Amino acid sequence: MPAYLAALGYALIIGFSFLFVKMTVHIASPLDVLGHRFLISVIGLGIPILLGWVRIRISWKDVWRILPLALLSPILFFMLQAYGLLSASSSEAGIIQAMTPVFTLLLAAYFLKEKTSLLQKLSLLLSVAGVVFMFTMKGGASFSAASLAGIALLAGSALSFAGYGVLARPLTRKYNPLELTWVTMVIACIVFNLLTLGRHVLQGDLTAYIVPLQQPSYILALLYLGILSSLVTTILSSYALSRLKATQMSVFSNFATVTSMIAGTVFLQEQLYYYHIIGAILIIVGVLGTNWTGKRSRASE
Repeated sequence: MPAYLAALGYALIIGFSFLFVKMTVHIASPLDVLGHRFLISVIGLGIPILLGWVRIRISWKDVWRILPLALLSPILFFMLQAYGLLSASSSEAGIIQAMTPVFTLLLAAYFLKEKTSLLQKLSLLLSVAGVVFMFTMKGGASFSAASLAGIALLAGSALSFAGYGVLARPLTRKYNPLELTWVTMVIACIVFNLLTLGRHVLQGDLTAYIVPLQQPSYILALLYLGILSSLVTTILSSYALSRLKATQMSVFSNFATVTSMIAGTVFLQEQLYYYHIIGAILIIVGVLGTNWTGKRSRASE
């Protein structure tokens, strides 16, 4: 139950993060946002570590072992997603992102030898179908040639996150969630800030890195994205993956779509249509089916 609650908390936080992402992209470039976001994550976890409230026992050898995990997510996942959205529509992005559990199922079966029942596979596809149905009805997404590059980047983003879920599974048996979170956050912070500072130096406008930080609304959004949506979700997902199969955890990413829909309706006064409700039901049933059948299969084993 704690693992399921962690996965649910992860989905809820991610779902609400889209509200705060919208607040940041109008003020700063995607690369600046990522640099600021993970800088706040490192500060947020670094303070209790420096004060001795949290103990992290990591050697350089451990850092090299965890490095591929950080490269998959947050680095590749966020970068490919951010630049993919520049040439692809949000509907296309939603549909491609919904394929993450399918990619995870295939990768987990090959690399981790995870077995899933037919009912689990059908439940997972039902959840994916719910997301695809909602976005298709909303935007009538047609995968045009003009957005082909964006779609390819978004597919890479989804594949990166699926790879993260598969790679994190064995690492959670050796390292606790805080250790994995600390290393991945520090690596992401260094990479994103080097990239964005390097870009500003080449443009001859280094002060542009600091300008967005003068706006209170931007700082508020960054606190949510940096502390909750980056730091806390990494801890929650690492904890959940230490107890759940990668396939079971990945399907919760589609539940974030339901949370995002509710957040948009409540806070942005976006209209709720019948296809939102149908899609949400399909997603919820799919998530429950994927995990409930998994519980039954473990009990029978």
